[in-house]
Amino acid sequence: MALDKNFRPLDIRETLAATNMRGKNITFLDEFKREEILALFEAAKMLEPYMRTGLKLLDGKVLYTLFFQPSTRTRCSHENAMLRLGGQVITESDPTHNAAVAKNESLYDTLRVTSEYADVIVMRHPDDQECLGALDELGGYVSPVISGGYGHVTHPTQGLLDSYTCWRAFGDLSNATVAIATPDLSRARSGQSFALALASMGAKIIYTGTSELRTPEVVRNKLTAMGARFEEHFDLTEKQNEELYAENGVDLIYLPGSSLKKDDPNREDFMKKMMNYYISLDMLKRIKEKSGKVVGVHHSLPRNAGEFDFGIDNTEHQLYFRAIGFSVAVRMALLSAVVGVN
Repeated sequence: MALDKNFRPLDIRETLAATNMRGKNITFLDEFKREEILALFEAAKMLEPYMRTGLKLLDGKVLYTLFFQPSTRTRCSHENAMLRLGGQVITESDPTHNAAVAKNESLYDTLRVTSEYADVIVMRHPDDQECLGALDELGGYVSPVISGGYGHVTHPTQGLLDSYTCWRAFGDLSNATVAIATPDLSRARSGQSFALALASMGAKIIYTGTSELRTPEVVRNKLTAMGARFEEHFDLTEKQNEELYAENGVDLIYLPGSSLKKDDPNREDFMKKMMNYYISLDMLKRIKEKSGKVVGVHHSLPRNAGEFDFGIDNTEHQLYFRAIGFSVAVRMALLSAVVGVN
């Protein structure tokens, strides 16, 4: 290793600037280059020691969390991150009842108004087209908006957390193979954002799902345009999925889970089909015996009985709770990158 003129102490401001995210809406992760996402990861790693003690990078700044759908992890981790950064938080977790939306205010007006109160907005909304349309119409008349999940197709902040967790676990993701497994790829927004982040990192992606509920065309087109290494498998049995994981040297199995509420009429059908994508501890042991590889299991949470073996919780395979441990650092980096630190 040779010395060069750039050898000097780290400066988190430079690392955050290298993300090229300042002032930008965060909607789809294909909008950022590999180097920009890696810069965000490096910033998050630098911030890990301050997840509890705090670091006042955004002192005096305000975050507005606007959630039209239920959330625990996404909303609370962003709010926690902003507080750790020395900023303040305005929370609206039920705008359809508690805000002017209940009086038929448009999303355009809601965002334009709340931008006057906050330096950055994190929003979750059930209609991705309405969100994208409002943001396009607003242009520069709105504070940067980070998607906390739009419709069924995009959840970039979750995708960043999941890929960061993998980056911390496996290192160079260009050598990683990740399986995204669910009977409903059409509504797996966390899995699709994870796929876009993985594609930026050069990882190989293996989809396994049902033929009638495939990955949305908008995501497939983005993956193709990125030159992503991905393949799709449909209607496999549990045994066939196990063989797929073993034969392809899968490093991680990702389960996007079900976003269907308890009273949704499609939920029972989803859980029935989930049996073919069930991950048992015995399956992971068999794959380890066959390939020598410890396969990680990740889930976007919340989880349901019947999706995977909860006996995985306290084993070397578990990544879903470990990811929560990284979530505040990733959101601290993301908020700092989007708002900007001088």
